[in-house]
Amino acid sequence: MSYARPTIARIAGYTPGEQPKGRRLIKLNTNENPYPPSPMVADALQHFPAERLKLYPVPGADSVREAAAELFGIDSRQILCGNGSDDLLTIALRTFVDQGGGFAYTEPSYSLYPVLADIQGARKIPVALDENFMLPENAAELAAGAALFIMARPNAPTGNSFPKARVAKLCREFAGVVWVDEAYADFANDNCLDLLGQFPNVVVSRTLSKSYSLAGLRLGLACAAPELIAEMDKVRDSYNIDMLTQALATAAIKDSAAMRENVRRIRASREKLCGEMLAMGCDVLPSEANFIFAKPPRPAAEVFQALRERGFLVRYFNLPRISDYIRITIGSEEDMAAFCAVCRELFTAGK
Repeated sequence: MSYARPTIARIAGYTPGEQPKGRRLIKLNTNENPYPPSPMVADALQHFPAERLKLYPVPGADSVREAAAELFGIDSRQILCGNGSDDLLTIALRTFVDQGGGFAYTEPSYSLYPVLADIQGARKIPVALDENFMLPENAAELAAGAALFIMARPNAPTGNSFPKARVAKLCREFAGVVWVDEAYADFANDNCLDLLGQFPNVVVSRTLSKSYSLAGLRLGLACAAPELIAEMDKVRDSYNIDMLTQALATAAIKDSAAMRENVRRIRASREKLCGEMLAMGCDVLPSEANFIFAKPPRPAAEVFQALRERGFLVRYFNLPRISDYIRITIGSEEDMAAFCAVCRELFTAGK
């Protein structure tokens, strides 16, 4: 017998990437940054006054919002902070989608989206990406009846980015809120922040987990018109960003130059890995993220297991349209060299 709501009792919940215990594995499965965060973060941590922890944190994480507003060139009233961008996505569902209301999201994409719909009791409206994993031209029509449309750009797990003109078309034609989940935007060639000035129904979210090397900190940012932010702020937990996170996140954002240098290294490694995998006979989708999505010359499930046995964790999704692919996070240059050596061994065996 379950005492949970029937909706909760029957769902499995979100399955995160494996966090290995015991045996040492090279983690290329959860899109973590292989390089350390800004030295300013370490300095802020070292000099944080522990005695202040007896107090509640600033409810709105003002210092984080002000630093981000300066970086993005917008007003701090246009920013909401979350305990990671996943917290912000939960806030979005609770703010904009009634139980039984329509929630649209691209598919295949971030596997948390349908889970959040189930938790909210929303009506799921998956919008299939086209044969090239692109946002379809008629996305607004396919999402008719939804109050909220969420897409990841660049998309996860495929890594490709949708043309901005097509995103703008959706924003113009869709009657509800369009949420652009830009967890990987710093690795891409462009972003959608400028759409905030064009459309009142747009939210663009960011995270410090990927490009800022702060996955363990949990800090996300939602950017939108002040009116939208004010509505979501009603739903936000009163103290959803702890005091230490506020201090370290502010330091990280103020030293975005350190982030950009790490991004430069990752982008260079990404292009090199793409070339290596293509040379080994893989099909590789164009990536603007900190990972690549590759179809190996052997069954992907077998490759996933063989790599694990040899000490490398990648991500495999046994889902329609993408079960032939593996997702590979860009690691350090040394890890990538070792990974490619193992792949050459796997893909040439038996030839």
